[in-house]
Amino acid sequence: MRFSITFDYLCPFAAIANEIVIDALRDGADHEVGFRSFSLSQVHLDEGDPPVWERPDGASGVLALQWGLAVRDSFPERFHDAHIALFDARHKHGKNLNEPEVVRDAVAGAGLDPDLVAEAVATGAPLKALMSDHTSGVEQHRVFGVPTWIVGDRAVFTRLMTRAADGAEARATVDRVLDMITGWPDLNEFKYTRIPR
Repeated sequence: MRFSITFDYLCPFAAIANEIVIDALRDGADHEVGFRSFSLSQVHLDEGDPPVWERPDGASGVLALQWGLAVRDSFPERFHDAHIALFDARHKHGKNLNEPEVVRDAVAGAGLDPDLVAEAVATGAPLKALMSDHTSGVEQHRVFGVPTWIVGDRAVFTRLMTRAADGAEARATVDRVLDMITGWPDLNEFKYTRIPR
């Protein structure tokens, strides 16, 4: 199946869902997946503020998005590793993704030369990709947050609560989400009132 999933490295739920999708792919899931950026900082701008892609130094998370998009578009063979490393920097290691050394270390840990990624970021292409991904998500699918799964003309925001224990569980989770999107479109909202802990 062909689908897309949105991401912003600031969101823990995007971290879980994107990791599950990548684990499923690594376990042999036969899906064609597009990873589409979405800026939570853009969504929370005050009226009249310029968009985050016009002032990338002043918006939280945009630096990491640029680096992730630079890898996605210029070094696609390393994207899955860098994608997970950028999420892990924030959500497993508690680092600040607005610090250049944090994103450099994350992509280096994924087997990339951070100087080459920095060169790709400096072209401005990743900022244009962020603008395109975010704007098209909002205009075409009414995306309002991450992670949103997009299958054809259907877009569904989810919050998966735990990471998959292994590849088989990741595949089952992805298949369950996709089946609910494509196989049961009558369900519009399903949300627990509280999460038992």
